[in-house]
Amino acid sequence: MGKNFFLRGLLFGAAVGGALSLLDKQTREAMKVNVKKAYNQVSYVVQHPREITENVKETAGKIKNTIEQVSEDISYITGKVDELRELTPQVKEIVKDTKSAFSNHEDSALIEDLLKEVVVEEENANK
Repeated sequence: MGKNFFLRGLLFGAAVGGALSLLDKQTREAMKVNVKKAYNQVSYVVQHPREITENVKETAGKIKNTIEQVSEDISYITGKVDELRELTPQVKEIVKDTKSAFSNHEDSALIEDLLKEVVVEEENANK
């Protein structure tokens, strides 16, 4: 029974507080505008339920398509990252082979510097 009295007191206090706040002219005017807006919106929804339903379905479809697209993009990126992980050891091996093939060449110092840059760039890309 105490809960019931508390709830009644709470509702009564809210009603009295709301009524007292309406003594201010600016508050009354603001409430008048807000109540009209709310009434117009509710009456529009009541008069056009199919349009609202279609808008909700359309929005839900857009959200679903966006989620599917993001999922596909993540799968694509994950695949490319996996490919890079597989290719990096192969690239290092090719660089080592190329280095050894050109080590006897007269421009071996220049080639060695270029190959070192490639290896450093590959290592930085993997970090």
